[in-house]
Amino acid sequence: MNNQSQLPPNSLTFIALANEYCQTVENIHDFDRNTLVSAMLKLLPRLYIVATDINNPLSAIDVDIQFALDEQTYEHARELISAVMAQDDVYLEVFEEDMKYSDTPIAATVSENLADLYQEFFNLIYSVKDADTETQIQLLTLCKENFKEYWGQTLCNVMRALHAISCESHNNDN
Repeated sequence: MNNQSQLPPNSLTFIALANEYCQTVENIHDFDRNTLVSAMLKLLPRLYIVATDINNPLSAIDVDIQFALDEQTYEHARELISAVMAQDDVYLEVFEEDMKYSDTPIAATVSENLADLYQEFFNLIYSVKDADTETQIQLLTLCKENFKEYWGQTLCNVMRALHAISCESHNNDN
């Protein structure tokens, strides 16, 4: 019997969406800016919704998500995304902790945010692929904790920037 068949359906859905996200980033050379923005605006909300539905109550987590994505691959993905986004890569970020203490806007980049998400999802996929069901559940629970502490806000921030780019692009087409 397949280990993953014992996972709750929302966990399987999250793994599938995380894998789809990674495949999208890995095939970035096939995208222009509008296609990438559209693809991300379809994937990111689904990832957010399914992540909020992960509910694997465990008393203790004794595993770690393996850091399988090396810095060179991360940087290569970030550079490719930046090239596709071109002048739309940089946006002003208002949900940055440093913003509370700054009189000037804080800049963020779509490419770094998407690469950060890629790193999170790549490492999760790498970690769960050969793990037994109990370990997979623990890894998904840990990913949910990371969602609450870090990558959920990153996803929302970049989605807001991509939404603005999409709306501007549609307004310019009319």
